[in-house]
Amino acid sequence: MDSIDWAILGILQNDATIPNKDIAARVGVAPSTCLHRIRKLRETGVIESIRAHIDPTRLGRPEQAFIAVQVRPHSREAAEDFVAQVGRLPETTALYNVSGAQDYLVHVAVRDSGHLQSLIIDRLLVLPQVAHCHTQLIFGRPVVTPLRRLGEE
Repeated sequence: MDSIDWAILGILQNDATIPNKDIAARVGVAPSTCLHRIRKLRETGVIESIRAHIDPTRLGRPEQAFIAVQVRPHSREAAEDFVAQVGRLPETTALYNVSGAQDYLVHVAVRDSGHLQSLIIDRLLVLPQVAHCHTQLIFGRPVVTPLRRLGEE
């Protein structure tokens, strides 16, 4: 990975819909070279996928929260079952396995506080793997920054 690859990644992380010729012009290489580099970044797994960022508010789910979940027993089977069940919930937007007192952070998007309460009480706490939940409401949109080369300011 050189500075051109990092520049390409920076552009794509901000807007993956930019045409190849425009990316090439911005990083100072020929469009064919740029396309080759992007293909190599995909083939090597540096670029895992390209997704659309959806605004849950525009889909009727303006409230978001992180639900920290403690899974019991601590076993691969319990963790896999939990991930499978929670991953199927339509409210789940992301699921992170974390260290510390909690085992997972579940990012959810819901209609309102009543919907959140129902999700926690009726759909999470009833799972046999869930020992404890702790909820934090998310205020405002996330600040997302592109991954940059180490040493860049």
